Amino acid sequence: MGLKSRIKSLIFACCSILSIGGLAAFATSKQNEKICEKVSIKIDNEYNNYFIGDSEVRGLLTREGERKLEGLPNQNIDLKNLEKRIESHKFVRDAEVYRGLDGNIQVFVKQNRPIARIIRQDQDVYIDAEGNILPLSDRYTARVIPITKSAQLKPTDRGFFRDSLGHSYLSLLQFIENDEFWKAQLAHMHIDGKGKVSFLPQVGEHTIEFGKPEKVEEKFKKLAILYKKVLPTMGWDRYKRVNVEFEDQIICE
Repeated sequence: MGLKSRIKSLIFACCSILSIGGLAAFATSKQNEKICEKVSIKIDNEYNNYFIGDSEVRGLLTREGERKLEGLPNQNIDLKNLEKRIESHKFVRDAEVYRGLDGNIQVFVKQNRPIARIIRQDQDVYIDAEGNILPLSDRYTARVIPITKSAQLKPTDRGFFRDSLGHSYLSLLQFIENDEFWKAQLAHMHIDGKGKVSFLPQVGEHTIEFGKPEKVEEKFKKLAILYKKVLPTMGWDRYKRVNVEFEDQIICE
């Protein structure tokens, strides 16, 4: 390719870039001039959570009705600021606010998902899959496993599930939450003064002595043998105590 051809190609490329940039700027200008006539809100209820509703989201967007979005030109609407307002809600995990081609505002909200409820003397709280503490809700009560603990232990909120010790308990709760069988079967979890875990089941009068939150998958595999092969035959009230704490054995009494 000769020098003149290369220069022509370079000039053409520059003109194309400038043209595209000009069109984009024009489109943005026209978009900013559009008036927001409607705000559409979609709340993700993938896990059947109903901790925040349409009215709460609208309240966050408009500062409880002080600044309505309908009727405002797009250039006066700060989308990032609206996202931050919605995400300030304890039960919002993520929010996305954007404009449609018609100039109207679209809002998508993803909710936090509690995986356990910590029973406290003052007031119960939830914990989500990342170890964050969530308040109870007047709108909805999550069907999650309740947790009690010995008074000798460090409080199981305010960062407990963030340190290395607490994270092992969080991993245990995550395992239960993600397993449909055990999520339905386990009715209560208790942590004793030595940090050992025990469970009360939905069916049967026995206590499951789980031990420290270690080798979680192996322990549940042992327990599954008992629940799926032994107890249906022997009877669900056959034992008062089931221990899976020790390796390669199940103790039933």
